[in-house]
Amino acid sequence: MTTTLDITAAAPAQPLEFPDSDGKPMGETGIHVMQSLDLLAALRWYFRKRTDVYVGANMFVYFDPNDPTMNFCPDVFVIFGAKPGGERRSWKTWEEGKAPDVIIEITSRGTRRVDAFEKKALYEELGVREYFLFDPLNEYLRPRLQGYRYAAGKVLHLTGDVLRSDVLTVELRVKDDGLLHLFDPQTSQWLWTPAELGKHAEEEAARAEEERARAEFVREQFRGSETRFLVTCHHCGRTGMLLLEGIVLPPP
Repeated sequence: MTTTLDITAAAPAQPLEFPDSDGKPMGETGIHVMQSLDLLAALRWYFRKRTDVYVGANMFVYFDPNDPTMNFCPDVFVIFGAKPGGERRSWKTWEEGKAPDVIIEITSRGTRRVDAFEKKALYEELGVREYFLFDPLNEYLRPRLQGYRYAAGKVLHLTGDVLRSDVLTVELRVKDDGLLHLFDPQTSQWLWTPAELGKHAEEEAARAEEERARAEFVREQFRGSETRFLVTCHHCGRTGMLLLEGIVLPPP
């Protein structure tokens, strides 16, 4: 996707202030906040081995080095070909060299006009490749999950409870809990949310403890017992007795 805005223009001679926050809450409701955080964590885990992929959320993206008011704050975004550098306080396109590739907005009635109209047009101008909107409370968006794919000067409108992201190579799906989840069709597995990751870690810890206890029980059962073997060295031909403690052979 080719941008129609010069997002990599040189910074001005006189430094300007580009705030990291506007003091506003992260989301309309707790559901909006948790939905954004779940997607952020799932995508960061999915791309954890990709040093050239940056996944951010609720962060100012500035695209004009001469005007700090030219910015937007996507709920979740993914950038491929990102420069090394770890976490950012904000994303400046003229420093990073590009705008987000994929953006997911957790929309609401209060942000309807901005999300569905203004951002849709802006993201096309900036060269965003895919833009998804999800209405977790089902307030206005019908269907509640929609997307736009920008390519070759055309905009493809996507709708349905399952939308594929060609850029992320995952599917966005609305599950029975009414929330948006990510599914990897290559492995046929869901991308875990923080709660699911925590549950998995607890289950793994419990399984490890059970195996440790079982091994300790076996050691206690055979403690003090011994088994002797008559062995012959293949190098020198000498024969000797090998004693192994804690091992009991079954009767012949």
